[in-house]
Amino acid sequence: MSEAKYRPLKFGVTRATLRDGDTGVHYLRADQELGPYPERLTDRLVHWAKERPDQTLFARRVKNADGSSGDWKHITFAQALDAARRIGQGLLNRGLSAEKPVLILSENDLEHALLALGCIYAGIAYCPTSPAYSLISQDFDKLKHVVKTLTPGLVFASDALRYSRAMLATLGDDVELVTTKGTVPGRDTTSFAALMATEPTPAVDAAMAATGPDTIAKFLFTSGSTKMPKAVINTQRLWCANQQQMATSMPVLAEKPLVLIDWLPWNHTFGGNHNFGMVIYHGGTLYIDDGKPTPALMGETLRNLREIAPTVYFNVPTGFEAIANAMQTDDLLRKTLLSKVNMFFYAGAALAQPIWDSLFQSQEREVGERIVMATGLGMTESGPFGIFVTNPNVMAGDLGLPTPGLELKLVDMQGKTEVRYKGPNITPGYWRQPEDTAEAFDEEGFFKTGDAVKWIDETDVHQGLKFDGRIAEDFKLATGTFVSVGPLRGKIIAAGAPFIQDVVLTGINLKEVGAMVFPTPAVRTLAGLPADASMHDVLDHPAVLAQFQTIVDELARNATGSANRIARLCLLADPPTIDRGEVTDKGSINQRAVLTHRADTVAKLHSDELRYILKPT
Repeated sequence: MSEAKYRPLKFGVTRATLRDGDTGVHYLRADQELGPYPERLTDRLVHWAKERPDQTLFARRVKNADGSSGDWKHITFAQALDAARRIGQGLLNRGLSAEKPVLILSENDLEHALLALGCIYAGIAYCPTSPAYSLISQDFDKLKHVVKTLTPGLVFASDALRYSRAMLATLGDDVELVTTKGTVPGRDTTSFAALMATEPTPAVDAAMAATGPDTIAKFLFTSGSTKMPKAVINTQRLWCANQQQMATSMPVLAEKPLVLIDWLPWNHTFGGNHNFGMVIYHGGTLYIDDGKPTPALMGETLRNLREIAPTVYFNVPTGFEAIANAMQTDDLLRKTLLSKVNMFFYAGAALAQPIWDSLFQSQEREVGERIVMATGLGMTESGPFGIFVTNPNVMAGDLGLPTPGLELKLVDMQGKTEVRYKGPNITPGYWRQPEDTAEAFDEEGFFKTGDAVKWIDETDVHQGLKFDGRIAEDFKLATGTFVSVGPLRGKIIAAGAPFIQDVVLTGINLKEVGAMVFPTPAVRTLAGLPADASMHDVLDHPAVLAQFQTIVDELARNATGSANRIARLCLLADPPTIDRGEVTDKGSINQRAVLTHRADTVAKLHSDELRYILKPT
């Protein structure tokens, strides 16, 4: 890979300083300094509205009467600023604040974007929450928890028909309801158009001027891996510092007019802070993609990518896998997507090396060079950007070096190394949860991430770090042997591509490691059954079982001991659920939640009671 020709990409951080602390503790910083950044993201919106008033900030395809998507509707910087002032005035008139914030229930769209800007402009905290809490959940437990934690004064949803049930089940009569379309049965409902029609006064500009680095811009809830989700406080300092850190680590963002096309949900820090904030900070354009890396919606993403040429492109591994497969035969997709893009970037989960290789093959075929597939490490509590790769020769699992201004503390945790963060992009804590906040930081004020890392090259710290799993996910066998979940999970997914979506490892306090596999829809092609065949029938098919037996045997041949040998494997017909916290709406698997809620399957897997258990031959 080191000899491959890459489309030129400058890396902002290439060297770091390592210093020793107490026994088992080290500190790592980038040699580069963090430059100045604005006190509030609103300053960048105002700046670009003056410099580029007619440039598109947001665009989204309008919905046709039959539900299909039509032509693009554009919102310019000047229109966005005008809308922000109008909406901000309306929110001020209602007496909203961080104590009574705005809660957004629905997906990414233009109204969502403008409401967010109105909140930011007026200095009123808002919270975009997972649409799945309203649309997929049956008990609304997580949405009730969000409402109880935040005590919102106004709640927005795009479509009253789709969101009424959740609103009526979780919100009291004292909460104002705002919708783009329709009304909530039995409740007074304000239209988004009416909110937009508010006439701004000098008060809204004064409110904006009164905001500063410590103003709470938004709350973002964690995925709720082991407990109910926590509301991460996102200040203006966190957001602006992190955008400047990204600009320093990724100079490509400012080298040419930035164009993104993105589906990543704004209730998550990747889409909502990283990408949403990026286009405002750099005066770029964000095309809102109504697609998603699922069989039903991936076609919309591919359609958009055939039309819009991004300058950088962000996605999760499942999205890149679908794009890689499509590019093998889709000439227009290859031509458009690869025409202007200078960097691909993935996050959220491990990206299997075969996906990288397939992308590289299509790139070399179309443009004669490779596009750097960049990545890093971050989290909701870090804004999210924290660690970023330092050179184009990235391998699966590589993370790189800390972004300028962020200091890493590397702490030995019984043979694993936890990475901890301190810097201006780190959250001050969790809203109305002082005990959780105190527990999250160590005695030196470093945020305890729970992520494990190790050196890419122990003889060269400037190459940086690579991912070594989650401290809380790793476990020991009954023999005392330590199982490192992250790396082993990545090996299984790579060995099983393209048939393994994700995998959960079992064997805590047992004699051997097991694996519960969530298969991809590609397994249906192996079975050759009708499209309406149940997943249970598909997974029982001899061809599917034979394919996974081959995978199990290959993993066994490459194993070096009991800690990385899959002794038994089963296939799960039922996908992970958001209700039980098994998966986030972005698709990241929660190992501990799956193990908890499927404890009976785990027990039967290790006692040979399941119908099909695949073991090495």
